[in-house]
Amino acid sequence: MSTPHASTPEGLGFDPDALRARYRAERDRRIRPEGSEQYQRTTGAFGYYVDDPYTTPVLGREPLNDRVDAVIIGGGFGGLIAGARLRQAGVQRIRVIEKAGDFGGTWYWNRYPGVQCDIESYIYMPLLEEVGYMPRWKYAPGEEIRQHAQAIGRKFELYDDACFQTEVTRLHWDETDHEWIVHTDRGDRMAARYVVVSSGPFSRPKLPGIPGIENFRGHTFHTSRWDYGYTGGDADGNLHKLADKRVAVIGTGATAIQCVPPLGRDARHLYVFQRTPSSVDVRANRPTDPEWAASVTPGWQRRRRDNFLAHVAGGGAEEDLVADGWTTSARLLQTFVPGGGDSEVPPEELGRLAELADFTKMNEIRARVDATVEDGATAEALKPWYRYMCKRPTFSDTYLPTFNRPNVTLVDTAGQGVERITENAVVVGGVPYEVDCVIFATGFDIGVPPAERAGLDVRGRGGITLAEAWKDGPKTLHGFYSHGFPNFFHLGTLQNAVSVNFVHVLDEQALHVAEVVAEARKRQARYVEPTAEAQAAWVATIRAKARNAERFLAECTPGYYNNEGRPSGRSESYGGGPIEFHELIARWRTDGDMGEVIVG
Repeated sequence: MSTPHASTPEGLGFDPDALRARYRAERDRRIRPEGSEQYQRTTGAFGYYVDDPYTTPVLGREPLNDRVDAVIIGGGFGGLIAGARLRQAGVQRIRVIEKAGDFGGTWYWNRYPGVQCDIESYIYMPLLEEVGYMPRWKYAPGEEIRQHAQAIGRKFELYDDACFQTEVTRLHWDETDHEWIVHTDRGDRMAARYVVVSSGPFSRPKLPGIPGIENFRGHTFHTSRWDYGYTGGDADGNLHKLADKRVAVIGTGATAIQCVPPLGRDARHLYVFQRTPSSVDVRANRPTDPEWAASVTPGWQRRRRDNFLAHVAGGGAEEDLVADGWTTSARLLQTFVPGGGDSEVPPEELGRLAELADFTKMNEIRARVDATVEDGATAEALKPWYRYMCKRPTFSDTYLPTFNRPNVTLVDTAGQGVERITENAVVVGGVPYEVDCVIFATGFDIGVPPAERAGLDVRGRGGITLAEAWKDGPKTLHGFYSHGFPNFFHLGTLQNAVSVNFVHVLDEQALHVAEVVAEARKRQARYVEPTAEAQAAWVATIRAKARNAERFLAECTPGYYNNEGRPSGRSESYGGGPIEFHELIARWRTDGDMGEVIVG
């Protein structure tokens, strides 16, 4: 009997060459010459798409002119974890500045029906043991996650000095007093010894640049600003005000996978406009087992998330504590996440075996479509033809069956996207689909540089801007701080390592920053700043260890993973992967004297 690694189509049960050709053809018809410029930014005439529908604006607040120990820019999980870890490190006055009306970040903004986490809640929701909370579901709904974010804010007293509905506009380093002067859009001028920037990648929605988008006379909104005043209901569904409405959803990524089922249940008719189908695997959500919850021992969350990371990032672990679609597809993830693979297998052979495993997995996902969707043409259009990690995998037990409903129509655009929008219709292939409402499930501006994303004008020593310092590319030590910008820390995906469980990565980063700050305070150092030599050495390490995923991404269907078919030739991620990176910075903290950064 042939093994799964047999190289012949007969032994494999499929023809690899045929699949490669199909993948390439599907990619080619989706590539657009304008790349990421095909999207419309939510600024200017489209700026109202980012307005906050969940909080009444607070007008006329008196400007603040005071001094705090630390300012954290961003009130999502990154900012909250940074605040918690700094508090644990002994920092007293911590001010979180957040443009939303409360803590939560992406979970504040994304309240669309059906929203839930696609990473197991026990490892995704941070600081569970510290807060004393156990999630109710294996995959928590968005509202539970948002409330947990608020619980973190209360537990670590981050509400005390928080500034909501406020955006930082400018920061400059005061060389005399060795502190940052922070300016906001509310006229604040506050001083802070330390600044931590954690403005996440999913903070600003984007729109498709569809001709005529501004002419539509019906109702429109972006999924990250869901209009329950128009739809009725809540995140659990019951969108009763749509009973007489024809609704269009543009986009079929992770958000649409979750909001399409409740829309299909409640709308008079739902049209789903698709450029590229997502891969949709089994979700199998279930309530938390009370017996298991009662059995956990201190340190359980760290052990569980480390176990998950070992599986998805290739570190190896005998037991699979999470046992979900991510971990069981770990071999596939290792082709994309740096640090994976068996060092004893030659790279070419490892790549070939990984591709065969990938083909097998995607065949299973396509077979699931056939087994679920009754109409043959609709099923064919819903099949994803690309490698597993070309797009973020999705998981749902209700999305595919929704297309069996008589009031739901999939409008496949043959990879071209919507042709245009008129006053009352969405047009594809010359056919107008008259609708009352258009909902944009079109994602976020994640390609924007960190400083620009936060809308920040950052000026360090001598008035040099961060943009000027980085004009030839980012320059950091370990991704956290830069020479010329004392006491200024970044959290995110820059010159460090990433994982599909991004909150785990953020916690490792926040722990590092907090320990460096604690050591600086212990030594009564005025500032933390990497030496030029240490920074240059780290940038060289990033270049030397960079894993070149350009070839893989270039073969992918266009999307945000590969910059709409234009992957960057240079990676700013640490090529050794997250496990190796976390071990590296832990050793750096314990084995050295931190002389590379604590110099003030």
